[in-house]
Amino acid sequence: METRHLLVLSAVLGLVAAGKHDIYARNSVHGVQLRNKADQEYIHQLEVQMDLDIWQEGVAGRRDAQVMVTPDKKTAFLKALDDKGIQHYVHLEDVAKAFTDYDDQVEMWRSMRKLRMIFQDYPRYADVDAYLEGVASQHPNIAKLVTAGKSFEGRDIKYLKISTTNFEDASKPVYILTTMIHAREWVTTPVALYSIYRLVENLRSQDQDLLRDIDWIIMPLVNPDGYEYTHTHERLWRKTRTKNVTNHETCVGVDGNRNFDMNFASLGVSNDPCHLTYPGPFPFSEAETRYIRDIFHEYLGRIQLFMDVHSFGNYVTFGYGDETLPQNAPQVLQVAAAMGAVIDTRKLPEADFYLIGNSATLMYVTSGCAQDYGTSIGIPFSYTLELPSYGYDFRVPPQYVDQINEETWHGIAISARLARVYYTARRNAQNNS
Repeated sequence: METRHLLVLSAVLGLVAAGKHDIYARNSVHGVQLRNKADQEYIHQLEVQMDLDIWQEGVAGRRDAQVMVTPDKKTAFLKALDDKGIQHYVHLEDVAKAFTDYDDQVEMWRSMRKLRMIFQDYPRYADVDAYLEGVASQHPNIAKLVTAGKSFEGRDIKYLKISTTNFEDASKPVYILTTMIHAREWVTTPVALYSIYRLVENLRSQDQDLLRDIDWIIMPLVNPDGYEYTHTHERLWRKTRTKNVTNHETCVGVDGNRNFDMNFASLGVSNDPCHLTYPGPFPFSEAETRYIRDIFHEYLGRIQLFMDVHSFGNYVTFGYGDETLPQNAPQVLQVAAAMGAVIDTRKLPEADFYLIGNSATLMYVTSGCAQDYGTSIGIPFSYTLELPSYGYDFRVPPQYVDQINEETWHGIAISARLARVYYTARRNAQNNS
Protein backbone atom coordinates (compact mmCIF):
# COMPACT_ATOMS: atom_id res chain seq x y z
CA MET A 1 0.00 0.00 0.00
CA GLU A 2 1.22 3.47 -0.86
CA THR A 3 2.42 5.38 2.19
CA ARG A 4 1.26 8.99 2.31
CA HIS A 5 3.75 11.49 3.67
CA LEU A 6 2.13 14.90 3.99
CA LEU A 7 3.53 18.26 4.93
CA VAL A 8 1.23 20.21 7.21
CA LEU A 9 1.39 23.99 7.11
CA SER A 10 3.35 25.32 10.06
CA ALA A 11 2.80 28.92 11.03
CA VAL A 12 6.08 28.93 12.88
CA LEU A 13 8.27 27.46 10.15
CA GLY A 14 6.43 29.43 7.49
CA LEU A 15 7.18 32.84 8.92
CA VAL A 16 9.68 34.93 7.02
CA ALA A 17 11.78 37.02 9.35
CA ALA A 18 11.66 40.73 8.73
CA GLY A 19 14.62 41.80 6.67
CA LYS A 20 15.73 38.24 5.98
CA HIS A 21 16.91 39.13 2.48
CA ASP A 22 18.40 42.53 3.31
CA ILE A 23 21.85 41.19 2.52
CA TYR A 24 20.81 41.29 -1.16
CA ALA A 25 19.31 44.80 -1.07
CA ARG A 26 19.91 46.58 -4.38
CA ASN A 27 21.79 43.62 -5.79
CA SER A 28 20.72 43.22 -9.40
CA VAL A 29 20.74 40.31 -11.83
CA HIS A 30 21.55 40.89 -15.48
CA GLY A 31 20.94 38.75 -18.52
CA VAL A 32 24.03 38.61 -20.72
CA GLN A 33 23.76 37.68 -24.38
CA LEU A 34 26.81 35.62 -25.25
CA ARG A 35 27.99 35.66 -28.84
CA ASN A 36 30.88 33.20 -28.70
CA LYS A 37 33.23 31.26 -26.45
CA ALA A 38 35.31 34.36 -25.84
CA ASP A 39 32.31 36.08 -24.27
CA GLN A 40 31.79 33.09 -21.99
CA GLU A 41 35.41 33.17 -20.89
CA TYR A 42 35.25 36.94 -20.37
CA ILE A 43 32.28 36.60 -18.01
CA HIS A 44 34.28 34.15 -15.92
CA GLN A 45 37.23 36.54 -15.82
CA LEU A 46 34.89 39.21 -14.50
CA GLU A 47 33.45 36.71 -12.03
CA VAL A 48 36.81 36.42 -10.30
CA GLN A 49 37.86 40.05 -10.68
CA MET A 50 34.57 41.52 -9.37
CA ASP A 51 33.38 38.68 -7.12
CA LEU A 52 30.27 38.15 -9.23
CA ASP A 53 27.66 35.46 -8.66
CA ILE A 54 26.81 33.65 -11.89
CA TRP A 55 23.29 32.29 -11.51
CA GLN A 56 23.06 30.66 -14.93
CA GLU A 57 25.83 29.66 -17.26
CA GLY A 58 25.05 30.79 -20.77
CA VAL A 59 25.72 29.10 -24.08
CA ALA A 60 26.76 31.28 -26.98
CA GLY A 61 23.86 32.00 -29.29
CA ARG A 62 21.60 29.57 -27.42
CA ARG A 63 21.11 30.68 -23.84
CA ASP A 64 21.81 33.90 -21.97
CA ALA A 65 23.93 33.97 -18.84
CA GLN A 66 22.48 35.45 -15.65
CA VAL A 67 24.82 37.33 -13.35
CA MET A 68 24.15 38.89 -9.95
CA VAL A 69 26.17 41.97 -9.08
CA THR A 70 26.37 44.10 -5.95
CA PRO A 71 25.53 47.83 -6.15
CA ASP A 72 29.14 48.91 -5.75
CA LYS A 73 30.24 46.76 -8.72
CA LYS A 74 27.25 47.35 -11.01
CA THR A 75 28.59 50.34 -12.95
CA ALA A 76 31.97 48.74 -13.54
CA PHE A 77 30.40 45.44 -14.56
CA LEU A 78 28.05 46.99 -17.11
CA LYS A 79 30.84 49.17 -18.49
CA ALA A 80 33.03 46.10 -18.91
CA LEU A 81 30.28 44.47 -20.94
CA ASP A 82 29.69 47.60 -23.00
CA ASP A 83 33.40 47.95 -23.74
CA LYS A 84 33.32 44.46 -25.27
CA GLY A 85 30.10 45.10 -27.13
CA ILE A 86 28.24 42.45 -25.13
CA GLN A 87 24.51 43.03 -24.97
CA HIS A 88 22.80 42.84 -21.59
CA TYR A 89 19.50 43.58 -19.87
CA VAL A 90 18.04 43.68 -16.36
CA HIS A 91 16.61 40.38 -15.15
CA LEU A 92 16.00 41.50 -11.54
CA GLU A 93 16.35 45.07 -10.36
CA ASP A 94 16.44 44.29 -6.63
CA VAL A 95 17.18 40.75 -5.50
CA ALA A 96 16.03 41.37 -1.92
CA LYS A 97 12.63 42.55 -3.06
CA ALA A 98 12.33 39.68 -5.53
CA PHE A 99 12.89 37.07 -2.83
CA THR A 100 10.66 38.82 -0.32
CA ASP A 101 7.86 38.86 -2.88
CA TYR A 102 8.56 35.21 -3.65
CA ASP A 103 8.34 34.25 0.03
CA ASP A 104 4.96 35.96 0.27
CA GLN A 105 3.71 34.09 -2.79
CA VAL A 106 4.91 30.74 -1.43
CA GLU A 107 3.20 31.33 1.91
CA MET A 108 -0.03 32.19 0.14
CA TRP A 109 0.20 28.98 -1.90
CA ARG A 110 0.88 26.95 1.23
CA SER A 111 -2.07 28.49 3.02
CA MET A 112 -4.31 27.21 0.22
CA ARG A 113 -2.67 23.75 0.16
CA LYS A 114 -2.26 22.90 3.81
CA LEU A 115 -1.90 19.20 3.06
CA ARG A 116 0.65 18.28 0.44
CA MET A 117 3.13 15.56 -0.35
CA ILE A 118 6.66 16.22 0.82
CA PHE A 119 8.02 16.31 -2.73
CA GLN A 120 5.52 18.99 -3.77
CA ASP A 121 7.19 21.71 -1.71
CA TYR A 122 10.57 22.65 -0.25
CA PRO A 123 10.84 20.59 2.97
CA ARG A 124 13.31 21.38 5.72
CA TYR A 125 16.00 18.97 6.88
CA ALA A 126 13.86 17.48 9.67
CA ASP A 127 11.02 16.77 7.23
CA VAL A 128 13.35 15.03 4.78
CA ASP A 129 14.90 13.00 7.58
CA ALA A 130 11.48 11.90 8.84
CA TYR A 131 10.42 10.92 5.34
CA LEU A 132 13.49 8.74 4.79
CA GLU A 133 12.97 7.11 8.18
CA GLY A 134 9.33 6.45 7.36
CA VAL A 135 10.02 4.91 3.95
CA ALA A 136 12.68 2.60 5.38
CA SER A 137 10.54 1.48 8.33
CA GLN A 138 7.43 0.85 6.25
CA HIS A 139 9.17 -0.85 3.30
CA PRO A 140 12.01 -2.82 4.92
CA ASN A 141 12.08 -5.43 2.17
CA ILE A 142 13.26 -2.95 -0.46
CA ALA A 143 14.45 0.21 1.31
CA LYS A 144 17.33 0.45 3.76
CA LEU A 145 18.30 3.74 5.39
CA VAL A 146 22.03 4.36 5.79
CA THR A 147 23.65 7.15 7.78
CA ALA A 148 26.82 8.07 5.93
CA GLY A 149 28.04 10.21 8.82
CA LYS A 150 27.75 13.66 10.29
CA SER A 151 27.89 16.98 8.50
CA PHE A 152 30.24 19.65 9.80
CA GLU A 153 27.48 21.01 12.03
CA GLY A 154 26.52 17.57 13.26
CA ARG A 155 23.52 16.69 11.11
CA ASP A 156 23.16 13.10 9.97
CA ILE A 157 23.63 12.74 6.22
CA LYS A 158 21.49 9.83 5.12
CA TYR A 159 20.69 7.97 1.96
CA LEU A 160 18.37 5.17 0.91
CA LYS A 161 19.51 1.93 -0.65
CA ILE A 162 16.63 0.61 -2.73
CA SER A 163 16.83 -2.99 -3.88
CA THR A 164 14.72 -6.13 -4.16
CA THR A 165 17.81 -8.25 -3.48
CA ASN A 166 19.52 -6.31 -0.69
CA PHE A 167 22.31 -5.22 -3.06
CA GLU A 168 23.55 -8.80 -3.23
CA ASP A 169 22.87 -9.52 -6.92
CA ALA A 170 25.93 -8.45 -8.88
CA SER A 171 24.06 -8.82 -12.16
CA LYS A 172 22.17 -5.62 -11.30
CA PRO A 173 23.82 -2.26 -11.93
CA VAL A 174 23.75 0.48 -9.31
CA TYR A 175 22.31 3.92 -10.06
CA ILE A 176 23.38 6.74 -7.71
CA LEU A 177 21.33 9.93 -7.51
CA THR A 178 22.51 12.88 -5.39
CA THR A 179 20.95 16.29 -4.85
CA MET A 180 21.57 19.48 -2.89
CA ILE A 181 25.35 19.69 -2.94
CA HIS A 182 24.76 23.38 -3.69
CA ALA A 183 22.58 24.67 -0.88
CA ARG A 184 20.53 27.26 -2.75
CA GLU A 185 19.29 24.86 -5.42
CA TRP A 186 16.10 24.00 -3.55
CA VAL A 187 14.22 22.40 -6.45
CA THR A 188 16.69 19.50 -6.62
CA THR A 189 15.73 17.73 -3.38
CA PRO A 190 12.05 17.24 -4.39
CA VAL A 191 13.31 15.37 -7.47
CA ALA A 192 15.19 12.91 -5.25
CA LEU A 193 12.22 12.49 -2.93
CA TYR A 194 9.86 11.96 -5.85
CA SER A 195 12.22 9.34 -7.31
CA ILE A 196 12.08 7.48 -3.99
CA TYR A 197 8.31 7.74 -4.03
CA ARG A 198 8.06 6.34 -7.55
CA LEU A 199 10.42 3.46 -6.82
CA VAL A 200 9.15 2.45 -3.38
CA GLU A 201 5.73 3.88 -2.53
CA ASN A 202 4.07 4.25 -5.90
CA LEU A 203 5.78 1.80 -8.26
CA ARG A 204 3.74 1.62 -11.43
CA SER A 205 3.41 -1.30 -13.80
CA GLN A 206 5.51 0.35 -16.52
CA ASP A 207 8.37 0.86 -14.06
CA GLN A 208 8.61 -2.61 -12.52
CA ASP A 209 11.89 -3.21 -14.33
CA LEU A 210 13.51 -0.19 -12.70
CA LEU A 211 13.13 -1.77 -9.28
CA ARG A 212 13.55 -5.40 -10.36
CA ASP A 213 16.67 -4.98 -12.49
CA ILE A 214 18.52 -2.03 -10.92
CA ASP A 215 19.73 -1.18 -7.42
CA TRP A 216 19.47 2.46 -6.34
CA ILE A 217 21.26 4.78 -3.93
CA ILE A 218 19.49 8.13 -3.44
CA MET A 219 20.89 10.92 -1.24
CA PRO A 220 18.46 13.88 -1.12
CA LEU A 221 20.51 16.27 1.07
CA VAL A 222 24.24 16.10 0.42
CA ASN A 223 24.76 19.49 2.08
CA PRO A 224 22.21 19.79 4.91
CA ASP A 225 24.13 22.51 6.77
CA GLY A 226 24.12 24.83 3.80
CA TYR A 227 20.52 23.98 2.99
CA GLU A 228 19.29 24.88 6.46
CA TYR A 229 21.34 28.07 6.33
CA THR A 230 19.54 29.14 3.17
CA HIS A 231 16.26 28.86 5.06
CA THR A 232 17.39 30.80 8.11
CA HIS A 233 20.05 33.30 7.01
CA GLU A 234 21.16 33.62 3.37
CA ARG A 235 18.85 32.29 0.68
CA LEU A 236 21.61 32.28 -1.95
CA TRP A 237 24.23 30.47 0.13
CA ARG A 238 25.89 27.84 -2.07
CA LYS A 239 28.72 26.23 -0.11
CA THR A 240 29.10 23.95 2.88
CA ARG A 241 29.37 25.54 6.34
CA THR A 242 32.83 24.30 7.30
CA LYS A 243 34.77 26.67 9.55
CA ASN A 244 38.52 27.04 10.04
CA VAL A 245 39.43 25.17 6.87
CA THR A 246 41.98 27.86 6.02
CA ASN A 247 42.27 29.69 9.34
CA HIS A 248 40.24 32.43 7.69
CA GLU A 249 38.50 34.54 10.31
CA THR A 250 35.34 35.51 8.46
CA CYS A 251 34.69 33.27 5.47
CA VAL A 252 33.38 29.74 5.83
CA GLY A 253 32.42 26.91 3.56
CA VAL A 254 33.62 25.18 0.43
CA ASP A 255 32.03 24.65 -2.97
CA GLY A 256 31.28 20.95 -2.64
CA ASN A 257 31.20 20.50 -6.40
CA ARG A 258 34.80 21.71 -6.68
CA ASN A 259 36.10 19.59 -3.78
CA PHE A 260 36.55 16.22 -5.53
CA ASP A 261 39.95 14.81 -6.40
CA MET A 262 40.03 15.40 -10.12
CA ASN A 263 42.31 18.17 -11.44
CA PHE A 264 41.72 19.76 -8.06
CA ALA A 265 41.87 23.58 -7.82
CA SER A 266 43.24 23.96 -11.34
CA LEU A 267 40.34 25.29 -13.44
CA GLY A 268 37.19 27.31 -12.84
CA VAL A 269 37.80 27.97 -9.15
CA SER A 270 38.86 30.80 -6.88
CA ASN A 271 41.61 30.65 -4.26
CA ASP A 272 39.70 33.21 -2.19
CA PRO A 273 37.97 31.39 0.72
CA CYS A 274 35.17 33.96 0.55
CA HIS A 275 34.33 33.19 -3.08
CA LEU A 276 31.45 30.97 -4.17
CA THR A 277 33.75 28.63 -6.09
CA TYR A 278 36.43 28.18 -3.44
CA PRO A 279 37.35 24.48 -3.74
CA GLY A 280 38.72 24.00 -0.24
CA PRO A 281 42.27 23.57 1.06
CA PHE A 282 42.66 20.05 -0.36
CA PRO A 283 40.56 17.38 -2.12
CA PHE A 284 37.81 15.88 0.02
CA SER A 285 38.36 18.36 2.81
CA GLU A 286 34.58 18.22 3.32
CA ALA A 287 32.84 15.35 5.10
CA GLU A 288 29.96 15.75 2.66
CA THR A 289 32.09 14.96 -0.39
CA ARG A 290 33.98 12.18 1.39
CA TYR A 291 30.70 10.34 1.93
CA ILE A 292 29.99 10.36 -1.80
CA ARG A 293 33.56 9.21 -2.49
CA ASP A 294 33.18 6.33 -0.04
CA ILE A 295 29.89 5.20 -1.60
CA PHE A 296 31.56 5.25 -5.02
CA HIS A 297 34.39 3.02 -3.90
CA GLU A 298 32.16 0.64 -1.97
CA TYR A 299 30.16 -0.22 -5.09
CA LEU A 300 32.59 0.80 -7.81
CA GLY A 301 32.43 -2.45 -9.76
CA ARG A 302 28.66 -2.18 -10.10
CA ILE A 303 27.93 1.53 -10.35
CA GLN A 304 26.80 2.10 -13.89
CA LEU A 305 25.38 5.61 -13.61
CA PHE A 306 25.89 8.58 -11.30
CA MET A 307 23.54 11.56 -11.59
CA ASP A 308 24.38 14.73 -9.63
CA VAL A 309 21.35 17.01 -9.80
CA HIS A 310 21.65 20.81 -9.82
CA SER A 311 19.60 23.87 -10.70
CA PHE A 312 19.16 25.65 -12.99
CA GLY A 313 19.57 25.75 -16.75
CA ASN A 314 18.20 22.67 -18.61
CA TYR A 315 21.48 20.85 -19.19
CA VAL A 316 22.73 17.29 -19.11
CA THR A 317 26.53 17.49 -19.06
CA PHE A 318 29.44 15.11 -18.70
CA GLY A 319 33.22 15.32 -18.28
CA TYR A 320 35.77 16.21 -18.38
CA GLY A 321 35.88 19.78 -17.17
CA ASP A 322 39.16 20.41 -19.00
CA GLU A 323 37.48 19.75 -22.39
CA THR A 324 38.84 16.22 -22.76
CA LEU A 325 36.41 13.32 -23.17
CA PRO A 326 36.07 9.86 -21.66
CA GLN A 327 36.84 6.88 -23.87
CA ASN A 328 33.17 5.94 -24.10
CA ALA A 329 32.07 9.45 -25.03
CA PRO A 330 29.66 8.31 -27.81
CA GLN A 331 27.75 6.09 -25.38
CA VAL A 332 27.79 8.79 -22.69
CA LEU A 333 26.39 11.27 -25.19
CA GLN A 334 23.72 8.82 -26.34
CA VAL A 335 22.36 8.26 -22.82
CA ALA A 336 22.45 11.98 -22.02
CA ALA A 337 20.70 12.86 -25.27
CA ALA A 338 17.99 10.29 -24.65
CA MET A 339 17.43 11.70 -21.20
CA GLY A 340 17.13 15.25 -22.46
CA ALA A 341 14.85 14.25 -25.31
CA VAL A 342 12.44 12.38 -23.06
CA ILE A 343 12.22 15.32 -20.67
CA ASP A 344 11.69 17.70 -23.58
CA THR A 345 8.64 15.74 -24.74
CA ARG A 346 7.01 16.42 -21.36
CA LYS A 347 8.08 19.97 -20.64
CA LEU A 348 5.77 22.96 -20.62
CA PRO A 349 5.99 25.22 -23.69
CA GLU A 350 7.72 28.05 -21.82
CA ALA A 351 10.69 25.90 -20.83
CA ASP A 352 13.94 25.81 -22.76
CA PHE A 353 14.92 22.59 -24.48
CA TYR A 354 17.70 20.66 -22.77
CA LEU A 355 21.22 21.17 -24.04
CA ILE A 356 23.51 18.13 -23.99
CA GLY A 357 27.26 17.88 -24.06
CA ASN A 358 30.65 18.13 -22.43
CA SER A 359 30.41 20.64 -19.61
CA ALA A 360 33.55 22.55 -20.58
CA THR A 361 32.64 22.73 -24.25
CA LEU A 362 29.08 23.83 -23.60
CA MET A 363 29.81 26.27 -20.80
CA TYR A 364 33.11 26.65 -18.97
CA VAL A 365 36.11 24.73 -17.68
CA THR A 366 35.97 23.28 -14.16
CA SER A 367 37.99 21.11 -11.85
CA GLY A 368 37.16 19.01 -8.84
CA CYS A 369 33.52 18.37 -9.71
CA ALA A 370 31.60 15.22 -8.87
CA GLN A 371 30.81 14.15 -12.45
CA ASP A 372 34.50 14.25 -13.39
CA TYR A 373 35.62 12.33 -10.34
CA GLY A 374 33.02 9.65 -11.05
CA THR A 375 34.27 9.28 -14.59
CA SER A 376 37.93 9.28 -13.54
CA ILE A 377 37.52 6.32 -11.17
CA GLY A 378 35.63 4.20 -13.68
CA ILE A 379 31.91 4.96 -13.43
CA PRO A 380 30.84 4.53 -17.06
CA PHE A 381 28.06 7.14 -17.06
CA SER A 382 28.60 10.15 -14.81
CA TYR A 383 26.51 13.29 -15.27
CA THR A 384 25.48 16.68 -14.00
CA LEU A 385 21.80 17.39 -14.50
CA GLU A 386 20.74 21.05 -14.38
CA LEU A 387 16.99 21.26 -13.82
CA PRO A 388 14.72 23.87 -15.41
CA SER A 389 13.63 27.00 -13.56
CA TYR A 390 10.73 27.81 -15.89
CA GLY A 391 12.00 31.38 -15.98
CA TYR A 392 12.07 31.82 -12.19
CA ASP A 393 15.81 31.23 -11.54
CA PHE A 394 16.23 30.08 -7.90
CA ARG A 395 12.68 31.24 -7.12
CA VAL A 396 10.82 28.33 -8.70
CA PRO A 397 7.22 28.54 -7.44
CA PRO A 398 6.07 25.33 -5.76
CA GLN A 399 3.30 25.18 -8.35
CA TYR A 400 5.98 24.01 -10.81
CA VAL A 401 7.55 21.36 -8.60
CA ASP A 402 5.15 18.59 -9.65
CA GLN A 403 5.92 19.32 -13.29
CA ILE A 404 9.69 19.29 -12.76
CA ASN A 405 9.52 16.09 -10.70
CA GLU A 406 7.43 14.26 -13.28
CA GLU A 407 9.37 15.28 -16.38
CA THR A 408 12.70 14.60 -14.68
CA TRP A 409 11.57 11.19 -13.46
CA HIS A 410 11.00 10.10 -17.05
CA GLY A 411 14.52 11.26 -17.91
CA ILE A 412 15.96 9.35 -14.96
CA ALA A 413 14.05 6.24 -16.02
CA ILE A 414 15.32 6.22 -19.60
CA SER A 415 18.89 6.87 -18.50
CA ALA A 416 18.69 3.96 -16.07
CA ARG A 417 17.35 1.60 -18.72
CA LEU A 418 19.93 2.53 -21.33
CA ALA A 419 22.80 2.36 -18.86
CA ARG A 420 21.63 -1.10 -17.82
CA VAL A 421 21.81 -2.27 -21.44
CA TYR A 422 25.49 -1.32 -21.53
CA TYR A 423 26.08 -2.89 -18.12
CA THR A 424 24.59 -6.19 -19.22
CA ALA A 425 26.57 -6.16 -22.47
CA ARG A 426 29.78 -5.52 -20.59
CA ARG A 427 29.15 -8.36 -18.12
CA ASN A 428 28.29 -10.75 -20.94
CA ALA A 429 31.51 -9.83 -22.75
CA GLN A 430 33.51 -10.40 -19.58
CA ASN A 431 31.87 -13.77 -18.97
CA ASN A 432 32.55 -14.89 -22.55
CA SER A 433 36.16 -13.76 -22.66
